[in-house]
Amino acid sequence: MKHWVTKNGIHIHRILRGRCNCYLVSNQDRYLLIDSAMRKNWKSLTRNLDKLGVTKDASIALVLTHCHFDHAENAAKFKETYKAPVIVHRNEGLLLKNGDNPIIGGTMFFTKILAYILNRPKFLARFRYRPTDFDRLVDEKVELKPFGISGYILHTPGHTPGSTSVIIDNEIGMVGDAMFGVLKGSVFPPFADDPKQMVKSWKRLLDTGCRIYLPAHGTERTRDIVKRQYEKCKRVFQ
Repeated sequence: MKHWVTKNGIHIHRILRGRCNCYLVSNQDRYLLIDSAMRKNWKSLTRNLDKLGVTKDASIALVLTHCHFDHAENAAKFKETYKAPVIVHRNEGLLLKNGDNPIIGGTMFFTKILAYILNRPKFLARFRYRPTDFDRLVDEKVELKPFGISGYILHTPGHTPGSTSVIIDNEIGMVGDAMFGVLKGSVFPPFADDPKQMVKSWKRLLDTGCRIYLPAHGTERTRDIVKRQYEKCKRVFQ
């Protein structure tokens, strides 16, 4: 498992990778899981939590960066199994309660066509997931000190209206789908409901001072890469 440590000793482990990277933030015996992945990943998720000493009676909370099925499909089961509070942005709380996905938007010619197809009701129905209730709603910012973690959850819309990022020690940001780490030197995602808003969220993420950004798809991105992409795209999406 890839592992990062902040200057204040907060540990971040990438405990799942692939279809959706999931991250575990730990500060001694307090934990925060970022996204829950898909049903097929449940055994791998719990096995890796076991390896890191996270028991079913651990003090842990779940943050959903947004409510697309590949991020939220295990949320209900995780909440039940670990008695974990679930935190999501206000714009997507009702989606979580209904097991629904936010609308998909494409940012490129091909993905715009794909998004048009996937947003049809018969396809959206295939991606529904087991609903669950939220325990805390995010507006613009939520501090994580009550959960024993030095950091906060920040509203970073664009991929979806309720997308959020988790900022730890103003050093490392787990950004969900606000950025993609698939193509070398790029953070531009193939899907976004509002690309202009997404680019504004990159500025908001740069303003945190983070040196590393961890996307839900692909590999980590440095501050320099994000800054170059922001400078390039802000002229396009003015």
